[in-house]
Amino acid sequence: GLPLSTNHHPVSDPATASPPTIDFSRLIFSLLFSSFFPSPNTLKTSPLSTPPNLFTMSAEEHDVTFDSADAGASLTYPMQCSALRKSGHVVIKNRPCKIIDMSTSKTGKHGHAKVHLIATDIFTGKKLEDLSPSTHNMDVPHVVRKEYQLLDITEDGFMSLMTDSGDTKEDVKVPDNEVGEKINQMFLTEEKDCNIVVLTSMGEEAAMECKEAPKSG
Repeated sequence: GLPLSTNHHPVSDPATASPPTIDFSRLIFSLLFSSFFPSPNTLKTSPLSTPPNLFTMSAEEHDVTFDSADAGASLTYPMQCSALRKSGHVVIKNRPCKIIDMSTSKTGKHGHAKVHLIATDIFTGKKLEDLSPSTHNMDVPHVVRKEYQLLDITEDGFMSLMTDSGDTKEDVKVPDNEVGEKINQMFLTEEKDCNIVVLTSMGEEAAMECKEAPKSG
């Protein structure tokens, strides 16, 4: 019985030893395969996906900047109706206006005082009215008045203006009114050095005045 058992072991030994060899070769193959062909998870962090991510980020940042720059809150500020004054500014029907007249009236025995405002649109000159309780908050527009030196008038009717910092501003059109006529008369016909007063409010701007530039020296 002994010779049979000793002969049996050498036959079974290679059989038991061969599976680890196969597993080892599979491991090498899988490592090589993964290095040449990354898995989908690896691809997610590859440099290829970086440009779209950067683009998305910059677009979002741009939106935030755009919103804050054009937000209504930055163009106006609240003021109680009773604190408004003649010749001051106020927003009526979403338009920046200059107050030309105002009066306060009471409505009945227990009624609250009301303020009647008459104002003109600072850009169009159109008359607008408003009646609000004196305790009511009204929006007041930020109005900026700046003077620029007129350098040129383009063919499409825009003025080339010089800012204080020496830059050129070319987004204000010659207005289609008396101010525009005066600009053309003084600058083009009489060839005088002109300064243009530009009013900016609530995202809008327009030339409001043309005057002869003071002589230097």
